[in-house]
This record gives sequence, structure tokens and C-alpha cells, in this order.
Amino acid sequence: MNYGESRYGSLLYAGTDPAVDPGGSVPRDLMRYLPDYYQGVREMEELQERIGLEIGRLLADGLDVLDQAFVETATWGLGRWESEVGLTQDTSKSYATRREMIKAKLRGAGTTTPEMIQRTASAFSGGVVEVSEVPGEYRFQIRFVSTLGIPPNMAGLIQMIEEIKPAHLDYEFIYSYTWWTTLRAMTWNQAQTRSWNELRIYS
Repeated sequence: MNYGESRYGSLLYAGTDPAVDPGGSVPRDLMRYLPDYYQGVREMEELQERIGLEIGRLLADGLDVLDQAFVETATWGLGRWESEVGLTQDTSKSYATRREMIKAKLRGAGTTTPEMIQRTASAFSGGVVEVSEVPGEYRFQIRFVSTLGIPPNMAGLIQMIEEIKPAHLDYEFIYSYTWWTTLRAMTWNQAQTRSWNELRIYS
């Protein structure tokens, strides 16, 4: 038997078309699951509309809770992640900054090695990072290879490096900038529209 436009039992309760974004609070049209003789009955339409609104909110809230289980999508649940990895919760920082700190802390778990520091720095720069030890000088260098200029949130990276590195080791950052030959193709008029710092990281 067909109820409405869909065969009975072929759709999940409160299901939606694939084109509908499941992440938003979208009201569910429950009238289409009822027999045709309910169409146009005001009391039934209002009842189903209210239930559809609540189901939409419930599904959206469920997806929001699921988002908190992953660092990349967590928002109000970032505090739990920070507590889990031993970071101080600071809601004045942006979600992106807090996620960087958490990911770096997760990557930096275990015995400190050049590879660990490399993974931690990469989490902040979003690019290729090289870490090299300086023999006999008790220090190491962190070189940002694929990121031009100074990466954002250096304060967070320094804080993380201080937490995971051995206390007796010093370190320094080495940044990459645009080669002069790269700018030769740029006209003077093009160069005038950019600041000196923008030219230094032009690619």
C-alpha cells in the first residue's frame, strides 16, 4: 500500500531527501508519511508541524554532540579535550587556535624526539617542518620549510615546545622568505600595491 508519495516502510521515520543538509535544524515534513485523507486537516497539520520541528532540533543537537567527539569539529566540547591532554582552558582564544594546541599536544605525547617536535610544529604551521639537532651545543633548530614568513599562533607553539622539550636544550626558529629572483617577474606597479612584509612572503 502507498501512503502519500512514498511506499510504506521504504523511508526512515523523519527521513529527509539527501539534498537537505543534515547539520542544520531542519523541520521534518511528517505529513508526507500519513495517509492522504489527513491532508488539509488543520489540527493534524499543526500537530505534525510541531512534532517535525522538535525532531529537526533533536537530530541537529545529536549531530552537534557527535561533532564534539572530534577535535576538528569540536566547539563547546574543546574544554573536555583540553582537560584530557593537560591544557588550560582559555575561551578567549579562537576555536582554530585551541584546536591547534590540542592537536599539537596529542602529537607530542610520549618521549621527546626530533620527530615529535617536528609533528608538533607541523600542527601549528600547517606545512613541512624540519627539526635538526646542533651537535655539541645542546640546542636544536626548527625550520619552517613550506610556510613563508612567521606562522600564526607562534605563542602557542612556543608554549608547547617548552612543555615537551628537555629542560637543558635550547632552540631557535628559522623562517623561510621569498627569494629575490621570485620577485623579478613582478612589475613595479604590482609591487607598489603590497607592503614590505607581503613581499617577503609572496609566492
